[in-house]
Amino acid sequence: MRKYEVVERWKAPLAIRRLCRARGVSPSGSWAWRRRAPSRRAVANAQLQRQIVSIHRASRATYGAPRIHAELAAQGMRGSRKRVARLMRVAGVAGGHRRRFHTTRRTAAHPSAPDLLQRSFVAAAPKQVWVAEMT
Repeated sequence: MRKYEVVERWKAPLAIRRLCRARGVSPSGSWAWRRRAPSRRAVANAQLQRQIVSIHRASRATYGAPRIHAELAAQGMRGSRKRVARLMRVAGVAGGHRRRFHTTRRTAAHPSAPDLLQRSFVAAAPKQVWVAEMT
């Protein structure tokens, strides 16, 4: 959080002078920050964030930062993939995830398949059964 945002957030319950002293900033700087217009970067980020949210909605909330970045590039808008990811986090937007791979679990209702080869996994004595694996 930027230094003056803390002062702005806590100004109601606490005195501005005390907050400014605690943050190491001047009260006049805090007042100037409140009156200052948003920077060009902040305005560009807000516009880009609106585009990101609209592309995300159009993709039925499935696109993540790489695809949204590609879509923005196709539309002629500039910005890095990391910037898109950061703005997505700020907007609370996330891409869809593929379902996890689940293996079948044995239960009493679904017993394992019968051993048609009738393999024996018990050795009568040491060094009687040899096993090899080729990976």
